[in-house]
Amino acid sequence: MSVTTTYDEASVLQQIAAGDESAFSAFFHHWQPYLATHIYRITESAHLAEEVVQDVFMKIWMTRETLSSVTYIKAYLLTLSRNEALNALKSMMRRLSHEATTENLPPFEAEEPEQHRAFQLTLIDEAIDQLPARQKEVFLLHRHQRLTYAEIAEKLNIGKESVKTHLQLATKAITSHVKGRITVLILLLELQDKNFF
Repeated sequence: MSVTTTYDEASVLQQIAAGDESAFSAFFHHWQPYLATHIYRITESAHLAEEVVQDVFMKIWMTRETLSSVTYIKAYLLTLSRNEALNALKSMMRRLSHEATTENLPPFEAEEPEQHRAFQLTLIDEAIDQLPARQKEVFLLHRHQRLTYAEIAEKLNIGKESVKTHLQLATKAITSHVKGRITVLILLLELQDKNFF
């Protein structure tokens, strides 16, 4: 049975449940823009939203036999996409938290998905701004300008051990800030997921 030109939700759902790929294609094109917007509002990342949309429709196809029993498809899709978006965000936060724990600060040249990297750099920038003036100066010279301990010591007229100490303190403070922010965000996401607010 083929999908008619007019989109008939009940008919399309029955066809998808029976394994009709053309019906699923029509369903995808009908709902994809709406769900993409909904998911973007949750994730605030176009790239992550695109991934979540794909995951949502993959899950729908994998469990297509249950679609014929869905009464309110819009509510079903919103709940499914919200849960997938929150799971994706929590997964990203935990991955960043693990990186901050095991590696202190990941190297700036590490390759990561764009949205993870942008989020991580935002947290690092926040932390750098809160450092004491000398720690911030030493950290930026080392991490951004790639100066060696000796070069920084000469430039700032301080000892190499002082440079090392400032860098250790700065790294510890930045790592603590990133981990703290990620932990709070995970908690907020979990509370939201449990409908506490």
